[in-house]
Formats: sequence, C-alpha cells, structure tokens
Amino acid sequence: MRIGILADMAGTTVPTVRYYEQIGLLRPAVRQGGGQRTYDREDVRRLAFVRRCREFGFSIDEVRTLLSLTNDRSALCVDARDLAERHLETVRSKLVEFRALETSIASLVSNCNSSCAGGAATDCSIFVDLNQE
Repeated sequence: MRIGILADMAGTTVPTVRYYEQIGLLRPAVRQGGGQRTYDREDVRRLAFVRRCREFGFSIDEVRTLLSLTNDRSALCVDARDLAERHLETVRSKLVEFRALETSIASLVSNCNSSCAGGAATDCSIFVDLNQE
C-alpha cells in the first residue's frame, strides 16, 4: 500500500509516517520504481502501536524501548510494566503541577472579575499580579 493509505489506516498523517521512518520507529519502506514507498499490514500494526503510545504520552525514547521489548523474546512483561509505571509517576507529578497552576490562574481571573473587569487593559489586575515576584 502507499503511504497515504498507511497513514489513514493507522490514524495518522503522511508527514508523521515519514518522520517515524526517519527516526527509526518504522522500518524503511520498500521503494518501487520511481521511488514511491510501499507498506504492508505489519507497517500498519506498528504505526498504530506507535500512535497509541504517543496518545498515552510516551516519549519517542519510551516508544522505542517498548517496540524493542515487543521484538525481544527474552524480555519480560515486567520490563514493559516498569516503563509504564515510571511514565505513570511522571503523569501524576504533572497533574499535581497542573492543579496548582489551575488554582493560580483561577485566582488571577477571580481577582480581575472582582477588581477591574470591564476597565482599561492597562489597569487590569492580571498584569499587576503577573508582575509580582
């Protein structure tokens, strides 16, 4: 199949396919006469796996590691679990940071609503709050 069909079947874009091929997450495509790339069902499966990993927020290096584990008969399930667990810890840490950020931004908006909303932008309390250390 051609690159556009592969991208559609895996739920991604042609530039993404090219990028993943360039960085080694996808094997190099077989080239037809004229240089057109061709792909098969295994490429669809692999690309869909990479896309799902990225949707879960795994980094390119983490995806590369997960892919290597799928091809290593000596790898253990706990290797994949440990990687996912480390990623989960990172996500949970970011959630704590985002909740604190949400509280801070909500305070900016609330202060603006109570003190200056509707006035001149130059007098907005958001700018006063953002200029404080």
